[in-house]
Amino acid sequence: MPADARRPDARWLLVAAALVAGQAIALRAMGQPWICDCGVVKLWGAAGTSDNSQHLADWYTLSHVIHGFVFYGALWLALPRRIGFAQRLAIAAAVEIGWELLENTDFVINRYREATISLDYFGDSVVNSVSDTLWMAVGFVLAARLPVRATLALAIALELVAAFAIRDNLTLNVLMLIAPSEAIRAWQSGG
Repeated sequence: MPADARRPDARWLLVAAALVAGQAIALRAMGQPWICDCGVVKLWGAAGTSDNSQHLADWYTLSHVIHGFVFYGALWLALPRRIGFAQRLAIAAAVEIGWELLENTDFVINRYREATISLDYFGDSVVNSVSDTLWMAVGFVLAARLPVRATLALAIALELVAAFAIRDNLTLNVLMLIAPSEAIRAWQSGG
């Protein structure tokens, strides 16, 4: 285990926590509901239903864990030993939060509806979005503690599980947002 992962600097963990609190406030100010319109907070929201992106976790949670892997690797490569683990985690949280805020704008919500199979997507609840950031942090910590090969194997496994379970995953999601494919959309729709 890297030395910087053993004793994180509490100040940077507080920065990360403050960023997550700001995320919640900003999403609510953007009009996102605190919790699912169903009125309860569940552990799992089913894909393809109005519960998706509304609860603590769903099939897309796997993508957020992989975000943590990617952010850890990118920051380790870009800033080797220059900054500590907690500072890297705070940077990763800021990037993830930036995506979560962007993802809940009308522009991205409409893009999901146009380019992907997420026709009924209307954004995340605050609880889901904050959970997504926390799941990214789980991935970040795992990447810090696991050997690189294990992290890569786990990322591939998570992508395959999501592809099998819901015909979507991080790779397909990014591809369909950037360069939509009718063949992929047909496969995702069950065709």
